[in-house]
Amino acid sequence: MNTAAYIAKRYLFSKKSVNAINVISGISMVGILVSSAALILILSAFNGLEDLILRMYSSFTPELRIEPAKGKVFKVDTTAIEQIRRSPIINTYTEVLQEKVLLRYDDYQYIGLLKGIDPEAGEAMANDSLIWDGRFSLHEDSTDFAVLGAAVYANLGISLKNRLTEIEVFSPRKGVRNAINPADEFIVRSIAPIGALRQSQEFDDLILVPLSFAREMLGEYDDVSAIEINLKPGISVSSEQKKISKLMGPSFIVKNRMQQHPALYKLLNTEKWGVFFILSFVLVIAAFNIVGSLTMLVIDKQKDMAVLNSLGASRPLIRRIFFLEGMMISLIGCLVGLILGLLIGYLQQCYGFVKMGDENMVTDAYPIVFRWPDFILVFLTVVVVSGIASAISSRISVKNVEQLRSAE
Repeated sequence: MNTAAYIAKRYLFSKKSVNAINVISGISMVGILVSSAALILILSAFNGLEDLILRMYSSFTPELRIEPAKGKVFKVDTTAIEQIRRSPIINTYTEVLQEKVLLRYDDYQYIGLLKGIDPEAGEAMANDSLIWDGRFSLHEDSTDFAVLGAAVYANLGISLKNRLTEIEVFSPRKGVRNAINPADEFIVRSIAPIGALRQSQEFDDLILVPLSFAREMLGEYDDVSAIEINLKPGISVSSEQKKISKLMGPSFIVKNRMQQHPALYKLLNTEKWGVFFILSFVLVIAAFNIVGSLTMLVIDKQKDMAVLNSLGASRPLIRRIFFLEGMMISLIGCLVGLILGLLIGYLQQCYGFVKMGDENMVTDAYPIVFRWPDFILVFLTVVVVSGIASAISSRISVKNVEQLRSAE
């Protein structure tokens, strides 16, 4: 058995002559425990929020989106695109045509992003959790409808109960400049609003319409702005993204969900890691209580150290004893804290004790999602911080080895 580890374990569990040493060691262990539990719960809560947002917007955000590297539109009658369309791993394939347009409703005007998709694909995208008012439908009984983003809905003063007033959509007519009648420079169509999306930065300026309506508005009857793809369950998105990127070549960009909404993911990750580092500082403070605990232990075990030194124990051995003592305190606190965090998170998943505080939220309780890399990250963080604190303590203890010999 390792001599240093054996002695450190005996010192950890044996009764000290000064009770304050037990108290300080206990405080150090509890501090590590609480910090570890808090870290894993915070990371898991942010994981839950991220998954919640992904579930909410998964209907509107495809797993993969193909866009041109240059320009706004591209042809779809290519061998590569036909190969993608016929691939057995593709669950849904949707062609998209989008462009900014001028919208007018009664006396109000607003510039929005017109996005045309196949109405059948729109039915698959329908998600009640994202609809704030009205319902989701793009085509019924030979009539086209529009689903609006929150900003479009609010700025135009839309009333879904008023079925007689439609939204006028204006788009510049290609190849027409300086016409005698300015109205001839624009393509103008009307469409009835049927639903409004919940407020979200990604969709606020959106006006979702059937693809045929968008083609008439923009004068693009063959080209598309993007292709949106969802894969069958169990297919690796990252792997297929690389394959499709290679197939399409450098003229196209293939984006996953994170790349389609970089601002949203950046915000979530910034908050997540910001809180993680703040709690890590609390962990640092708790870990450095070990310095005080081990310093008092050195004082309590002066005679033992003098005996060990007289028996030939080297400085590295004595230093290793106190280093392992500090690491044992930290690791016990960390492991118990991780188990406690796992238990609290599981109870939150089952019973939702901690509420969001807003009845209009999609879920009333904070979601929790555990990921094993987070447990490894917290464990490694505790090991690093505690290792530094224990190393400092052990070096301080060895400085008095010569004094211990003379005291003997």
